[in-house]
Amino acid sequence: MPKLDLSQIPFQGGSGYPGRLAKAGDGRFVQRIGDAGGLTQYGVNIVRLEPEGLSSLRHYHMEQDEFAIMLSGKCVLIDDDGEHEMLPGDCAAFPAGEANGHHLVNKTDAPATFLVAGTRTPTETGYYSDLDMMVKFDADGFSFTRKDGSPLTAEQIGDDG
Repeated sequence: MPKLDLSQIPFQGGSGYPGRLAKAGDGRFVQRIGDAGGLTQYGVNIVRLEPEGLSSLRHYHMEQDEFAIMLSGKCVLIDDDGEHEMLPGDCAAFPAGEANGHHLVNKTDAPATFLVAGTRTPTETGYYSDLDMMVKFDADGFSFTRKDGSPLTAEQIGDDG
């Protein structure tokens, strides 16, 4: 049956960022509803941000489109043009290849949720606007480097070794 029972799809926390940058995922929980429905061509997730939670580090995608719509609460979209209040029903679109680093931040004292959808491609390159960091994705998984492809240093990722 195509109808999904959201109560049966768990929220998962954390991030895949290296070293202490992984703390950016604290306060972010993702419900992978597209995966639960068997979708393979694009991802659909409900993201819950606890107070002070970040959706991600500020980033942009080279190959994948991304779209978000607020469901509940209030967040602030921070992109290269500044800060934009996001309330239920507000939408944001990020076309592939557009170098506009973005993320959502919950600056309130209550949880907020949004739905995010994005294309899935066999490979992807993403850049982090506020860091000298790039991510590449392929069949082998995720690889984080500096933007020029050289290795990240322990100082860059806050890793003590």
